[in-house]
Amino acid sequence: MSEIFSATVSAPTNIACIKYWGKASIPLNTPINDSVSVTLHQKDLKAVTTASCSASFKEDKLWLNGIPVSLEGNKRFYSCLNGVKALAKEKGKFDGMKVHVSSYNTFPTAAGLASSAAGYAALTFAFKELFDAKEDYEGQLSTIARQGSGSACRSLYGGFVAWRKGNDPYNNGEDSMAVQIAPESHWPEIRALILVVSDKKKDTSSTKGMSTSVATSKLLAHRADSIVAKRMEDIEKAYLRKDFESFGKITMMDSNQFHATCLDTYPPIFYMNDISKGVIQLIHKYNEFCGEIRAAYTFDAGPNAVLYTLEKYQIEILALVLHCYPCSDKSAFVSNSKLAEEARAFKLSDELVDLVAVNHASVGDVKVVYCTESGPGPLRLDEKESLIDLVTGDNLYNA
Repeated sequence: MSEIFSATVSAPTNIACIKYWGKASIPLNTPINDSVSVTLHQKDLKAVTTASCSASFKEDKLWLNGIPVSLEGNKRFYSCLNGVKALAKEKGKFDGMKVHVSSYNTFPTAAGLASSAAGYAALTFAFKELFDAKEDYEGQLSTIARQGSGSACRSLYGGFVAWRKGNDPYNNGEDSMAVQIAPESHWPEIRALILVVSDKKKDTSSTKGMSTSVATSKLLAHRADSIVAKRMEDIEKAYLRKDFESFGKITMMDSNQFHATCLDTYPPIFYMNDISKGVIQLIHKYNEFCGEIRAAYTFDAGPNAVLYTLEKYQIEILALVLHCYPCSDKSAFVSNSKLAEEARAFKLSDELVDLVAVNHASVGDVKVVYCTESGPGPLRLDEKESLIDLVTGDNLYNA
């Protein structure tokens, strides 16, 4: 058997503060507006991918979470593969070789937690490492990842990352790319609590939802034309100043407006549910009680809540979540056992408890809480973590 070349990487997810919703060009996968997100740490949430190639492989193969997936007609996969291979340092070295790729997520797929962003960022970076690809210009790899999943371009960088729509996103995608606004070291106190309300696949995919919104929602067009540019300017300044009050308010307002455009879509799209709405009410009551914005919610295309806060308030907010959303299995409810222990020991103010008493929740409304922070972009992993057997080329990962 011929030599098997391989690379194994991990890549983070990201959660947008200014949302991407709507494609300017479907073939180019370019957006109608800029967006910006926080890249989350890979301790809890990541995609792990092994990309391999060999002259002995008979066909291209892909396994997702251990399950074989057909690549027939998969334009996104091949856009990433061919785009990165064209940048290989040694031209022609890998010509004619088929690829075997295995990938898995450490969090629910298609549940509104940007799993596709992590997945296609990992795929693009794995191909980059496999082919020893070199960018012709800074950000070029993000333009390739974007063709797999729009938000994936932002997951190629750590910290606070913008996706610039480009000068002519309707006809040209060359400058529709990700730009790092600040590395993860800039604001190390930023924390995120992710409340998984549902780990089920959402009813309306993001791709279908965007297409319908672009076609029917006048609010979406107004948002892209008149709202987003100023919000981008303001939130980037707030992040660089470490101004959580402004950062949090803009984040919540943009989440609300994104879901308003979904309601303005015809027929309307419902990504949030009653539990999601309860979390929104809870955070507003908490901030009102504190007299300042200490927590900010945001919801992507799904019911799961992401709560941004600062390290000094994390335990109190986690304690509030544990008080309002009872669980059946305490040992598995919070991803960080140390933080969970501190939160359960934290004494909430009686006045705060009384204020949120109307927020009634049933056991199991929130399935799990991930406690995380801002983190780096993709990482190259050791060969021993390969998901592909480097002798046979077969998948090694079983969910």
